[in-house]
Amino acid sequence: MLLSIQDLKVAFRMGERGAKILAPAVKGVSFDIPENSTVALVGESGSGKSVTAMSVLNLLPDNAQRTGKILYHGKDLLQASLPELQALRGREIACVFQDPMSSLNPVFTVGQQLAEPLMRHLGMSKRQAIERAEALLGEVGIPEPKRRLAAYPHEMSGGQQQRVMIAMALSCEPKLLIADEPTTALDVTIQRQILELIARMKDKFRMSVLFISHDLGVVGEIADHVVVMRHGIVREQGPVAQIFSAPQDAYTKALLACRPSLTDTPARLTVIDEHIAGSTGTDTGIVTAKPKDPHAPVVLQVKSLAKSFFLREGLFGKREFRAVRDVNFQLRKGYTLGVVGESGSGKTTMGLTLLRLHEPTGGEVIFDGKNLLTLSDAERQLMRRRIQIVFQNPYASLNPRFTIGQTLVEPMTIHGIGANQADREARAHALLAKVGLDPSTFGKYPHEFSGGQRQRVAIARCLTLDPEVLVLDEAVSALDVSVQAQVLNLLRDLQDELGLSYVFISHDLAVVRFISDEVLVMKDGEVVEQASAAEILAAPKQEYTRRLLGAVPRGWRPDA
Repeated sequence: MLLSIQDLKVAFRMGERGAKILAPAVKGVSFDIPENSTVALVGESGSGKSVTAMSVLNLLPDNAQRTGKILYHGKDLLQASLPELQALRGREIACVFQDPMSSLNPVFTVGQQLAEPLMRHLGMSKRQAIERAEALLGEVGIPEPKRRLAAYPHEMSGGQQQRVMIAMALSCEPKLLIADEPTTALDVTIQRQILELIARMKDKFRMSVLFISHDLGVVGEIADHVVVMRHGIVREQGPVAQIFSAPQDAYTKALLACRPSLTDTPARLTVIDEHIAGSTGTDTGIVTAKPKDPHAPVVLQVKSLAKSFFLREGLFGKREFRAVRDVNFQLRKGYTLGVVGESGSGKTTMGLTLLRLHEPTGGEVIFDGKNLLTLSDAERQLMRRRIQIVFQNPYASLNPRFTIGQTLVEPMTIHGIGANQADREARAHALLAKVGLDPSTFGKYPHEFSGGQRQRVAIARCLTLDPEVLVLDEAVSALDVSVQAQVLNLLRDLQDELGLSYVFISHDLAVVRFISDEVLVMKDGEVVEQASAAEILAAPKQEYTRRLLGAVPRGWRPDA
């Protein structure tokens, strides 16, 4: 057995100056990782997955207390000294983290960061390490690896940064790779490439993988053994075929049930607590969504929208980069337009240009008979009330110094909504209830809430201005499956109640199938296919669309 975790318990000392108030995060977890195998840790945010994995090499904060045993080749790592752990880190056991941009050092080149573990652990000279670094970049599929050695992390895409992280982790040919949510928030084609890369490197180096994820679709394709966690305990574990074909625990069944489907469109998605309680929120598992009015008025019409960026080239020259080219669509009242494509396809740039958060270089955006792209600043301020945006990252889009109440009241004050402060606060309380948040939320700060709760606050903030159109830019992409289901159900309910129209930007085709009426597929700034959601997913006309669909993780299948 390569690694055996036995009755692991992790608690964090809370309070000032290390007060002895213990908050348990992992409560007696046990599982084994055999040699040359992939074990997946699965569960929602806060289930203890990452704390369990980071305990192996003690990559936890100083206020963590660990008990139990973590046996690596029979040696208990909980008793290992810091020099012993440092000798293991990167050499025997390596890690790939969720966010490569915060894991890679921004002031060192990719080549320098790849060479460091090779010189430290393998005793290579600088020249040998650089040559090996170039070979590693080639192995993980980075184009022009020699040139990329001199690049800094910010000069690479998210998928390329994640490949660099994997190359660093594999540089010393470790026996165990810990991959902590390595594909979350990546588009489906990059996600597919990363999964295939990890599987290929596992076979090449005959290493084991501890793969952490909240997405059972991903886990079903890569794992040999699955460990399902919730609230710091193991709810169920077993071979991947058993977990997917005959799950025993209600929580495992709920995780499998609440993922959106590429083939069915239920009226509501199942939420984990509802499923465990025996209620799906609908009478049957598959219910047709509420039909839309085909004669609903057009609220937004986009004609030949274009956006270019001009990059400096040489001393005086500049080069045009056309990020969005000739985009056309209509959006009716109460409808949702899904926009899909790979990273760099122009989805987000198109959405920001609609709102003039990027200044367009061409085209028209007709709203209420007026072209939004030619309005004066005063006219645009009035129109901005009616078209709002929800950003991908709720951690960055809320002011950490404002309470939730201040966050909701401020836009109403700016736009003169409400007779007085008391009226605005009452309206804010009503909106918090509408998005499913407790009244006590009003006086709290963003850091006191989970990602899903913050995203609900962001949606409530948009609703303070009575908008008619919401642009949702990857608004659920970083949320775990149950929170994602709650937010998607909320968006569907608000649309039915208020007649909102959505431009829903996402790389997740299953989510787009659930929420969208029509879909735009974008590639290199252009719309390559446009049709109803059912038509696009059932019979895509373009090879690019078929490739996007083919990259979607389908989970474990008996014929796989």
